[in-house]
Amino acid sequence: MNIYVSNLSFAVVDEDLKSYFAEYGEVSSAKVIMDKYTNRSKGFGFVEMSDDEAANKAIAELDGATVDGRSIKVSVAKPREERTERSGKPAYSNSNSNNRW
Repeated sequence: MNIYVSNLSFAVVDEDLKSYFAEYGEVSSAKVIMDKYTNRSKGFGFVEMSDDEAANKAIAELDGATVDGRSIKVSVAKPREERTERSGKPAYSNSNSNNRW
């Protein structure tokens, strides 16, 4: 089962995240998502556990728990939605050149 964890302290690293869930069962992977430009945590991550029963217990007990002074949110991860391809056009429109500011 893939688990989504949010509101993490920016100091939390992959090993910390793994240790939070390890007491509930075997953790296949734990990943804190990092910003690709600043290499700083985005404050959320994902944990994979092979045993659904252990994963559900971890979700029930850790959701709302205080970790590093922050109340974390823990839930079943939703499948990633496909992003639509960007057209390369700006978000604003300047197609009507008769507009006067």
